[in-house]
Amino acid sequence: MEFRIEKTLSNGLGRAGVIKTAHGEIKTPAFMAVGTTGFVRFLSSEDLRSTGAQAMLSNGYHLRRKASEIARAKGLAEWRAGAKGGLISPKELSATNGERSKRGATVTTGDAVAGSVEEEAHSVGSVVQFAEPWHGPTLTDSGGFQVMSLGSGLGKVVSMEKERHITNTAHKDRLAHVGEKGVSFIDPFDGTPDFIGPEESMQIQCQIGADIHMAFDELTSLADSYEYNIEAMERTERWAKRSLAEHIKYRDDLGYRQNLYAVLQGGRWEDLRRRTAQNLAKMSVDGVEFDGFGLGGAFLKEDLGEILRWCNEELPVGRPRHLLGLSHPDDIFVGAAMGADTFDCVAPTREARHGKIYTRHGSINLRKMRDVGEPLDHDCDCPTCQAGWTLGSLRAMWRSGDEEQKRKYYRLASMHNLRFIIRLTEQIRASIIGEYFDEFRREFLHDYYGQLIK
Repeated sequence: MEFRIEKTLSNGLGRAGVIKTAHGEIKTPAFMAVGTTGFVRFLSSEDLRSTGAQAMLSNGYHLRRKASEIARAKGLAEWRAGAKGGLISPKELSATNGERSKRGATVTTGDAVAGSVEEEAHSVGSVVQFAEPWHGPTLTDSGGFQVMSLGSGLGKVVSMEKERHITNTAHKDRLAHVGEKGVSFIDPFDGTPDFIGPEESMQIQCQIGADIHMAFDELTSLADSYEYNIEAMERTERWAKRSLAEHIKYRDDLGYRQNLYAVLQGGRWEDLRRRTAQNLAKMSVDGVEFDGFGLGGAFLKEDLGEILRWCNEELPVGRPRHLLGLSHPDDIFVGAAMGADTFDCVAPTREARHGKIYTRHGSINLRKMRDVGEPLDHDCDCPTCQAGWTLGSLRAMWRSGDEEQKRKYYRLASMHNLRFIIRLTEQIRASIIGEYFDEFRREFLHDYYGQLIK
């Protein structure tokens, strides 16, 4: 993997660059679409390309039982992921294009409508079809987030004021238990016991064969104390070295170089964040260092900028950094300004499925858009907007009660929201290169949130 910086902000942290992987380049800053189990729900690879996506993130924890199958296919970029929900039929395609042609536009559908194996069986039918491979760059997360969520019982925690008084799940009720060797847990889907440690995580990820992997880490929650964050951070560093040693053994097994990022923890404390950044930056095994860094952890939204600054002031300039699990526009701007190169989050597609549509002037709740003939966003260049779909027409599909119509809505809305965030990162990149980042940030956030931004 190669990383080239093209332009840096005046603060010395934010930058525009290019990450070169075995399966293509990623022009940064960039947003990675989340395809947890190897595909983005309800979207084909063709659909994903139409949003401008450069890369896809999948999850090693969720794909662990298919790792050997994926390896036989020569890696994630060549694997045809199983997808619930079925294909768009020729009849449905014809009807869809007929509806669109009345508006003066025709767009072909992709070849599959992908749904999540875990979540979609009850809502979109049980027929399993297959999504075409995503041939571009890929990244896999290690499963560290699942360790935290199964253990403490808390979800991703870049949060607002309401999260200040949260508590962890009682120890006896947890599905996961952390030890020095790794994590023992009960699979929440089938109730079977399982175990993942640094070595197992690297073996799984090297079989899955993404271009970029994350070292195995322990994600703490906002309810964890400073003392526990020290313990978890130090354990994460020991796991990082074991991850690197194991990764070296298998990183070339599929015929191309797979790369490994260390993950920074340390909660909301400056001394811990700076210390672990320094330690991971210089960590090596047999002269091999980490190829980049994942910026993770649990912290309040208001602290995001400072935490990223602490980390990135210590990390080496010439290696890329991935900010895990964020996609709201203000967070993207903070991340880009403070030195994050790539981003990922399930929010754009998940919120689309729940009727939340992104626009330049803030998000729209489709529940209130009955019979509204306005476009989703007047300036949007996504396939959904370009085909002439309106807020009212999407709402009608979403609320119809017909499963085929819902699947069609999920696809159209997901493409729109993904394109919105991907386009934002494209615009941020252009503003960094063109030296008007501050002006663009103020204008965009004023339009989106309706308030003056300093």
